[in-house]
Amino acid sequence: MIMRSGQQLLLPASPVFIWGSLLAALLFNMMPFGRVLWLPDVLALVLLFWSVHQPLRVGVGVAFMFGLFMDVNQTSLLGLHALAYSVLSYFASQAQRHLLWYKVPLQALQVLPLLALAHAVQMLIRLIGGGAFPGWMLLLAPVLEASLWPVVSVLLLVPQRRAPDRDESRPL
Repeated sequence: MIMRSGQQLLLPASPVFIWGSLLAALLFNMMPFGRVLWLPDVLALVLLFWSVHQPLRVGVGVAFMFGLFMDVNQTSLLGLHALAYSVLSYFASQAQRHLLWYKVPLQALQVLPLLALAHAVQMLIRLIGGGAFPGWMLLLAPVLEASLWPVVSVLLLVPQRRAPDRDESRPL
């Protein structure tokens, strides 16, 4: 892929770091904050990030697996989060090349519809399963997640950044 001018060359992502960040996001989502609907889904955000930046390592299957973990943890309909995360991961991998051409703040605007779609899938499955309408505060969650996109992007790309100046101890 052709890089934009001024874009920094990144080191390959470590699989240990990828899986560690996914597990940390899963543990954060499993914390007992109560049923706050507008609380950002950190696991969806990290899955989205890795689906965009590493689509061969983190794909629909990984998203489905982590979705099942969330379903079991929250005692929701089995497959609710799994379907939402799978849809999110699929569309993220489809929009990957388009999304990476933009700078991070503009990526947040591009990611907002994907996150809204994941929340809409969850809400639709809950309504089909006989649940009550959760309220309009649910619209706040994708906006908060999209506003967290620059923070997540910077934090998860830190280990991949190369040193800007070369010397004898860093030949690359």
